[in-house]
Amino acid sequence: VQLQASGGGLVRAGGSLGLSCSASKSGFSIRQMGWYRQAPGKQRELVASITSGGLTNYADFVKGRFTISTNNAKNTLYLQMNSLQPEDTAVYYCNAAGVRPGRSYEYTFWGQGTLVTVSS
Repeated sequence: VQLQASGGGLVRAGGSLGLSCSASKSGFSIRQMGWYRQAPGKQRELVASITSGGLTNYADFVKGRFTISTNNAKNTLYLQMNSLQPEDTAVYYCNAAGVRPGRSYEYTFWGQGTLVTVSS
């Protein structure tokens, strides 16, 4: 699975930004996709995830501000980010977990990351 993230940029505090991640499945069945972020000097952390069945999970620090969604027809993952704050500044990575048909081993794939900078 190849993941290509886009949509990062510079935004002022209180603003909005949308991220996209296009996926090429390459024979895998995707079970779950998600967005992670890594701020300078910090560990990568989960922002939000969504299962193939549409169940979503959000980190407490983005609940009510960010929305994760997918367009299965376009094999695309989205993250709508509202009310952005300077502490949201990070490189955002898309992630996918997939299995080969008939197999149980789950592979993890990462996109290249896109930088989001929120100015105060």
